[in-house]
Amino acid sequence: MNIQMKWLHSKPRAVTTMAIAAAVAFAFFGGAATLHVSPIGVASAQDSHGGGGDSHKGGKGSGKGAKKGSGSDASAHGTPGGKSVESEVLRGSDTEQSTTEETSSDKKGPKYSGGKATTGKPTGAGTKKGDLYGDAVAILRDANGVPILDQYGHVQPVDADGVPLPLTAEGDVEADYASLVVPIEFSRLSVARAPTKVMDKSYAEAISALNSADKITTDASGRLVVTVNGEAKTIDSPLENLALYQTLMNNGYLPGLDLKSGVSLGDLSFLAIKSLTNADLLQAAKFLAAASDKSGSINQDTVVYTDSFLKVLGTNPIVGADGSSYFNFSNVSYDRGDTYTGSVTYLKSSGEGTYVTVTEPIMTAVFGGTDYSGTKLDAFTQAADDARAVIQFVHDHPVPLE
Repeated sequence: MNIQMKWLHSKPRAVTTMAIAAAVAFAFFGGAATLHVSPIGVASAQDSHGGGGDSHKGGKGSGKGAKKGSGSDASAHGTPGGKSVESEVLRGSDTEQSTTEETSSDKKGPKYSGGKATTGKPTGAGTKKGDLYGDAVAILRDANGVPILDQYGHVQPVDADGVPLPLTAEGDVEADYASLVVPIEFSRLSVARAPTKVMDKSYAEAISALNSADKITTDASGRLVVTVNGEAKTIDSPLENLALYQTLMNNGYLPGLDLKSGVSLGDLSFLAIKSLTNADLLQAAKFLAAASDKSGSINQDTVVYTDSFLKVLGTNPIVGADGSSYFNFSNVSYDRGDTYTGSVTYLKSSGEGTYVTVTEPIMTAVFGGTDYSGTKLDAFTQAADDARAVIQFVHDHPVPLE
């Protein structure tokens, strides 16, 4: 079983209220039916853009294992002007809801976007499902990232080993286990909370760069590289890559592509075809990697939670037990060895403080010859973290200009 996240109350009493409200966490992972959807989130709106490290070697990389020990910076989830994360991210600045309605979980049930009309809780369950939370923590999820609930419909926070923590009947983590809850850190991916207009502008800039290119290729990690007048430039802006990720995941292609005459996407031709394929998903994973902190890690918690910020549901979402929708990773497959068949040139220590320039297969230099093959969310997460690892390796081992 996989683990993902839920939101915990940021007030001092959080230590005893960390696990209340099963479906509240769904607000941040799905439930997009009533959310304000970014213009780059769906194809009909996107078309308006027009033209215009060694530590990762071995095993399955850090993509899966790192999720169990990620840290959290609660302040990173704040929003400008004192607005709550929920009002800024879930509802959007143009949607209003009365304080009474926001805080009454018993009237409207789980207070995630598009919450049910009834409480949705069985006899014996608590009455705190509607509380707001300020920190994301790991919870038990299935292979597609959908929360696995307990007998009362509560999400289940897990410890660093992925073991569910004991809950009270109200859904609180029992006091003696509260310190074992695993907080999640988003680091650079916090830009996913940027206003819609910022994401729209970033997408337009990325598409403009592609449409102005004389040649389009990729670097070792899979980031897009555009060549204009003989000068190659990698699209490495976190916001631009996140906008590309959001758009490709939701639509299966990049609306607005209008390349120069004679310019071809080559092996990236799927980016212009209106169909969400495995190739699209693996390229999207590389966009996510390019948007993330190169020295951190991408785990399953990061993926699903970032998707919730961006309202990423894809073309065939899964509906969870709470009635909320989640991206369907069922058709994802990834093999590290089949993906990284190229080589990388870098400086390698030859001992006694001297370095030599060497060229080695990426599989050897970055992954120590260890392969990986998987499916569903685990595979998508690993694909993203592998791309991030390649970006970090190249960054940490630059070759001097001649």
